[in-house]
Amino acid sequence: MSDSEPTATDESLDPATQRRIVRERYARIATETEAEADGRDSSDSCCTDGTTESEGTAETATQLGYSTAAVESVDGEANLGLGCGNPHALASISEGETVLDLGSGAGFDCFLAAQEVGQSGRVIGVDMTPEMVEKARENAAKNESENVDFRLGEIEHLPVADESVDVVISNCVINLSPNKPRVFRESFRALRPGGRLAVSDVVVTADVPAGLRADPDSVAACVAGASTIDRLREMLDDAGFEQVDIAPKDDSDRFIREWDDEHDVSDFLVAANITGRKPE
Repeated sequence: MSDSEPTATDESLDPATQRRIVRERYARIATETEAEADGRDSSDSCCTDGTTESEGTAETATQLGYSTAAVESVDGEANLGLGCGNPHALASISEGETVLDLGSGAGFDCFLAAQEVGQSGRVIGVDMTPEMVEKARENAAKNESENVDFRLGEIEHLPVADESVDVVISNCVINLSPNKPRVFRESFRALRPGGRLAVSDVVVTADVPAGLRADPDSVAACVAGASTIDRLREMLDDAGFEQVDIAPKDDSDRFIREWDDEHDVSDFLVAANITGRKPE
C-alpha cells in the first residue's frame, strides 16, 4: 500500500511545499493582532469568511452548526471562526472518553469536548503549527481545562499511542494534508476497538478549475486540496474503517462561496459529514 495519495493533476503542489504553506498560514493566524485579524482577507485562512472579531467568529460558529450556548461556554481566543461544520454533532461524545482532535488549532473543539468527557475523560489536540499549540495552551489556562493536552505533531504521524482514544474528531483540516490515506491509517491506529471517527470536512463534487491545485493560497484556504467522496471512501475502507458514511451538506454553499474572491468554490466543493468505526 502506497503512503502517497495520487494527485488529481500534475499541477498539484508537492507535499513538502504544501505542508510549509499551510504551517506558515496558520502561524500567521495564530500570532496576528486584533487589528490584523479584523483586516484579514477571506482568502487568508481556511474555511472562514475572513471575519475574526469575537462577534463575527461566534456568528460563523453558529452558522456551522454550533449552538450559541456552546460558543459562549468557551473563553479566550479559542474560536477563530475556522471550520466547515460541527464534528461534535456527529461524535456522540460521552463522559469518561478520550477524544483526539486532528488539527486542533487554538483549541475550540477540544474545550467543547472537554466539557463532554468531564473530569474522568481526556482530550488530546494535535497541531503541526507551534504558534497554534502555544495559543491553545494559553486558552487552556483561560478555560481551566486541566484534562486537555495539546501536542505538536503532524496528523500523518500522530504523537499518540496505539489504541488509546475512543473518538477522533477534526474540523476542515484533513483536506489540507498531502497524504490523506496515512491520516486515516493513523487515526485507525490510535482508536481503540469499537472507536469512531467523526469529521467535518470538504469534498470535491466537480473538476477543480485549472491552476487552483497548484495555487498555495487556494490549497491553504481549503479550496484546492479536497478529495472526491469516492476517493475518501476508498481511503477509509483501506484504513480498515467500517460503517463509513460521507454525507454532503447541501446548505454549505452559504458559507463556502465566501472562501475565494475570484471563484464561487461552491460550484465544485461542498462540506460533508464523514464518519466511520473501527471494528470491535
